[in-house]
Amino acid sequence: MLPGDINLNDLFVFDDGIPHDWFRWMRANDPLRWQSETEGAGYWCVSRYDDAVAVSRDNVLFSSSAGGTNIFEVGEEQLVVLRALMLNMDPPDHSKYRRLVNKGFTPARVANLRSGIVNMSREIVDSIAERGECEFVDDVASQLPMMSICDMLGVPAEDRRHVYDLSNTLIGFDDPEFQVSDEDRMNASVGMFEYAQKLGDERRANPGDDLVSVLVNGEVDGEKLNDLEFNSFFLLIALAGNETTRTVTSQAMRLLIEHPDQRALLVDDPSLLSGAVEEVLRYNPAVIHFRRTATADTQLGGQAIKKGDKVVIWYPSINRDESMFDDPDTFDIRRSPNEHLAFGVGEHFCLGANLARVQLNAILGELVSRLPDMEFAGPVRRLHSNFIDGIKEMRLSFTPQGKAT
Repeated sequence: MLPGDINLNDLFVFDDGIPHDWFRWMRANDPLRWQSETEGAGYWCVSRYDDAVAVSRDNVLFSSSAGGTNIFEVGEEQLVVLRALMLNMDPPDHSKYRRLVNKGFTPARVANLRSGIVNMSREIVDSIAERGECEFVDDVASQLPMMSICDMLGVPAEDRRHVYDLSNTLIGFDDPEFQVSDEDRMNASVGMFEYAQKLGDERRANPGDDLVSVLVNGEVDGEKLNDLEFNSFFLLIALAGNETTRTVTSQAMRLLIEHPDQRALLVDDPSLLSGAVEEVLRYNPAVIHFRRTATADTQLGGQAIKKGDKVVIWYPSINRDESMFDDPDTFDIRRSPNEHLAFGVGEHFCLGANLARVQLNAILGELVSRLPDMEFAGPVRRLHSNFIDGIKEMRLSFTPQGKAT
């Protein structure tokens, strides 16, 4: 392979899975490779673990706010809107808002959700167990994140599909099957903000034990969130909480089917479940990349970086860095240690990491114990994207089983 063959902007390459041969070459030969763009200034590709940690931990030199966290460039007017999302903030603003939102994601609060998540997982598997077949993404993987995030936010059961549909429209996939017009996306954004405003107003008047109540009644430096700040938080949590866990759940089942020896280990020894979840997160992280922008001339891994340059971290590559992981291309549910960066590192470490782990352990535990012979019943159709390593359709068959409830 020649360096000129590498084009990480080519979404069609990702239709067949992550181009690990490209990343392997980059780590060995050009770990801070420059990727040109037809529409954009180009960017530096971070492919090694240590460089990714350095970028992620230095919020002064590598900013999330300066240009946002997506590769593509947007105008200043749109940046103002994006910066209302905590994902696109730098300290001290990010730190202040994170302290508030953290109150909704404490270990104790997540632990209180555990029994409900286990019950939801049982009901989801019940809904397909007798059929002997399912379309896994819609029937299984999408259900638990939607239910549990809405439960955490305090969204009533009758409104959950509405929030889920709005979040899907707002993801803005490059995949033609999911593309919508700018007008539809704007309408979905307005719809999400209107719904958040309605629910927030209710919780201001009648606080409950949910995340919306925490957000609308809490304070940052003595001030409550304004409507734009609260609505932006609601939108971010609804989107991030649904999409990433749905993706990892789908990838987990795909990997277990494709590695029957690993699935057999897990069926025989359920105590390996937590390790299996961590290995799925390492092997197929949901988010493929995030961007930072250099705020001054600097050096990274021996490469000169100029002020204003885009620097993009590629998580599938750093999670298979040979300097950090032994035999990194092998899927091994007993891998230990397993210090993957699927949830990021530093100031922007994923708020929902504990919740995601509880969800993944619950749904995979239920599936492996009750439906241990799931197999592909058709081709796995991947998302046309270099941002989310998603699966859009995965038809499976299995021996029908009775309901547990």
